[in-house]
Amino acid sequence: YYLGVEFDMDNAVAFRNQYNSIPDTKISFNDIVVKAVAISLKIHPQVNSNWEEHQITQHHHVHVGVAVAVEDGLVVPVVKFANEQTLPQIGALIKDFALRARDKKLKPDEMDGSTFTVSNLGMFGIQEFTSIINQPNGAILSVGTIVEKPVVKDGEVKIRPIMYLALSYDHRIIDGKESVSFLKMVKENLEDPRRLFL
Repeated sequence: YYLGVEFDMDNAVAFRNQYNSIPDTKISFNDIVVKAVAISLKIHPQVNSNWEEHQITQHHHVHVGVAVAVEDGLVVPVVKFANEQTLPQIGALIKDFALRARDKKLKPDEMDGSTFTVSNLGMFGIQEFTSIINQPNGAILSVGTIVEKPVVKDGEVKIRPIMYLALSYDHRIIDGKESVSFLKMVKENLEDPRRLFL
């Protein structure tokens, strides 16, 4: 089943601009999303689970697969222990994975062991979509582009940067209440990036 949420990225935009003003530092919105997801997965182990033939496995480690488009299709390298990585570490890993994926130089163990997957089509201007779950993961997050939209805030119409996230869940593993709580936490982490450092 599927859940979607649209939310204000104003604080995340300001946070990224400020972070990238530090010399020799460059993070993307996708790096911020991966970190927000990783922190949320640690708090919601049911979402950080795999469906296997005879059992459901809840993982204590957080290994986030990041979908990368290549000429022949899609590969999913894995940011291991993503909740413990800093934003620059996540950014450097994903950039390295993407470059080597396009040159077909990823190692098999770099594409193994994900506990959750993030698929981002925002860089292609896609506003919203839903992804097929990367088996045996229990869920996948689809990340759209940031679009400026009119929003009513404090009784006034203001133009805000809005992002849409969609989550595809395997209901055999994840209950509705748990998935809603997880998605709410991802949203809160992105709307207040200070939470990424708690």
